[in-house]
Amino acid sequence: MTDPVNDVELLRAYVDVWWQAINDFTDLLEELPAEEWSTPTDLPGWDVKAVASHVAHLESILAGAPEETAEVGEPAHVTGFMGLYTEIGVVTRRDASPDAIINEIRSAATARHTALLADPPADPGGKPEPIFGGVGWDWRTLLRNRPLDVWMHEQDIRRAVDRPGGMDSPAARHTAEYLAESLGFVVAKRAGAEPGTTVVLELEGSDPFAFAVNDARRGERLASAPSSVDVTLRMDREAFIRLAGGRCEPEPGTYAVTGDDDLAGRIIGAMATTP
Repeated sequence: MTDPVNDVELLRAYVDVWWQAINDFTDLLEELPAEEWSTPTDLPGWDVKAVASHVAHLESILAGAPEETAEVGEPAHVTGFMGLYTEIGVVTRRDASPDAIINEIRSAATARHTALLADPPADPGGKPEPIFGGVGWDWRTLLRNRPLDVWMHEQDIRRAVDRPGGMDSPAARHTAEYLAESLGFVVAKRAGAEPGTTVVLELEGSDPFAFAVNDARRGERLASAPSSVDVTLRMDREAFIRLAGGRCEPEPGTYAVTGDDDLAGRIIGAMATTP
């Protein structure tokens, strides 16, 4: 049985970290001169303006704006339905000024934040309305994913314009620990580790994440690191989100592995769990 009070607090915490992520994101955008909005990012086909336009698109839909339509063609960097969907927001804001995009994000997020505070969701498994692109997420998934999306895109822009920062924010920790929960799947399914294999992720700023592959070949999270470990991954937060987020290679010296080198290499190569 779930605890309704704890459910409300959990969802409220997600809202709080998303709201801070939005403010950090728009604060960064406001620092950028107009010429930096055309700087390419790590995301294929997207410059800084495209990343900001994508965030504006999703936040506006979530705030109640009507779904947008546009002819996006068949860009080489787009794969799958959601890739085509997210491209719509880029196309429809192609002629928008940086100020207009920033103002749209702030306006939409403020309206949504106000609504979430006035009528907070209480059931994590309930279905939010509206939601973008017809995805079937529940409240828990939607509210947990928004700070991840916004913060990851903040980092995409920071790398593009060489303005490092934001690694110690609540959204940074939320994102890193959220992505770390997928490591069991990576180890068992993508890296093909054998039953009985144990892997520990020592992630800067967080408690260790330990996983074991069970007899059903699923990666189970352990309460604590076992005495014998097949692979230990030690990473700073930025190195981990670059790998788990499917971005660029980490900087040299920002991560290390011990144990089974072959398995560690397979894990590192399969770690990306979000585009």
